[in-house]
Amino acid sequence: MNTKNIVIKIAFSFVAIFSCCTVSAASKNEKAAIMRNLDIFNSIYKELQVFYVDSIDAEKSINTAIGAMLNDIDPYTEYIPAKDQDSFLSITSGEYGGIGSYITERNGKVYISEPFENSPAHKAGLRAGDHIVKINNDTTAGWTSSKVSENLKGQAGTSLRIEVKRPYVADSMLTFDIVREKIQVSAVPYYGVIKDNIGYIYLTSFTETAAKEVRDALIDLKKDPRVKSIILDLRGNGGGLLESAVKIVGLFVPKNTEVLRTRGKGHLSEKVYKTTSKPVDTEIPLAVFIDGGSASSSEITAGALQDLDRAVIIGSRSYGKGLVQSTRQLPYDGLLKVTIAKYYIPSGRLIQAIDYSHRNPDGSVARIPDSLTNLFKTKHGREVRDGGGITPDVKIEWDKMNRLTYNIIRDLWAFNYANRFYATTPSIASAEEFVITDSIFNDFKKFIDPDKFQYDKVCETMLGELRKTAEAEGYMNDETKAQFDALEGLLRHNLDKDLDNNRKAINEILSDEIVGRYYYQKGQVIDNLKYDEALDRAAAILNDPQAYRKILSPAEK
Repeated sequence: MNTKNIVIKIAFSFVAIFSCCTVSAASKNEKAAIMRNLDIFNSIYKELQVFYVDSIDAEKSINTAIGAMLNDIDPYTEYIPAKDQDSFLSITSGEYGGIGSYITERNGKVYISEPFENSPAHKAGLRAGDHIVKINNDTTAGWTSSKVSENLKGQAGTSLRIEVKRPYVADSMLTFDIVREKIQVSAVPYYGVIKDNIGYIYLTSFTETAAKEVRDALIDLKKDPRVKSIILDLRGNGGGLLESAVKIVGLFVPKNTEVLRTRGKGHLSEKVYKTTSKPVDTEIPLAVFIDGGSASSSEITAGALQDLDRAVIIGSRSYGKGLVQSTRQLPYDGLLKVTIAKYYIPSGRLIQAIDYSHRNPDGSVARIPDSLTNLFKTKHGREVRDGGGITPDVKIEWDKMNRLTYNIIRDLWAFNYANRFYATTPSIASAEEFVITDSIFNDFKKFIDPDKFQYDKVCETMLGELRKTAEAEGYMNDETKAQFDALEGLLRHNLDKDLDNNRKAINEILSDEIVGRYYYQKGQVIDNLKYDEALDRAAAILNDPQAYRKILSPAEK
């Protein structure tokens, strides 16, 4: 062995020994710091229990401390005590024992907001707007919606009695004896043929059954000779199981296609996810709808199909969650949902929009600015970027909600009107054909009490501030005051006029609420499609092969 090789081997050995010593020392220091701080926390808590002037709720205090620690990491890492695990697990499985209804809380009271179609709540006769007064003879006064939900849920086959107060009917106090059932919340509440030749699938969550439901819907739609293309709607879909996203992508791309990679702590933690089943259709034109509410598994699905140039993405930029969580079992039946990795879609990009490891001095975090994002390429060479969710191929600027329409929703004017409408109108046209007539709209205007309707009159407020500024700076004279008075007259809000000016948006809000009373969630989806700008844009692209190819293969001659 020559002298040069000997020197190299000695050098490498020295580096290896030095690295091990350094790592070992760092590990010991870290462990010592952990033990030291745990001792400090334990001592503080003991001192408080002994000397603090009032008694301390041990469980509440410790949970507060745990929550503060986890919130400093990221919003997705959380501790789930045993008593809250049923709700957590039902989100991933889409299944629980109960009556099958959404509830809402307002002004210290809990109401039925939407019974599921064919659920025990629906079959028993519960309606949206019913105020839940008693459950099994226990009054719900002062109960939160979570406590009401806890009492409504239970083992399938068990009975409960619910007493409600129903608005807009003569005999308002009603009692219902209901047998709980296993409730399976469908991940695909609606699919069907729209615009004459497009198969539409609305996916609300990535549960354990989501991939099968999408697959069944896709196969059923393809049996219809009218269907020439597919839309997968992921708007408002906050995600769910990563594996379900991989399976859904696999319906549209060849088997063994890489969908994503996850990378956690350490070089050996990388895991590659590929499609494992035979696809349903790799050629049919496909569009995917997303918006700011599309996150996590929705972004995996949309992002992978975009990177593989398999679908045209339509809508607005998605949320930007590129983190993967897993659950770890804790003592006393607790669970820790912890972020274990980041995921990277086929182009190699990470779509996480917020870097929680780098916080501002005040502890806040912000989105990664577009100027700091990196460029990647899709399968066909299109440019895409990381660090900010999925940017659509075709952008839709959704109408912004103004103060008037916001308050119509927030203060439940449309919700309450729909309850009265349902109580007095036995039937309406189908969800596809129902429209808000002049008669319904004018009746809604009369339903609103101007003295109780509160909304921020932005123009009047800003004009008032400008008037004060002009006075403070010495610009207010008789001529200026006259001009302000004239402008104030022009900008003074008139509720009746404001309602007329916003009729298009109000029609959509009212139609959604009323149709939901008769045709439930499926009907609401159908109704919303009547006003959907994204659908019109998608139809124009999907029905134009040249336009479709141009988006996915811009370099194609």
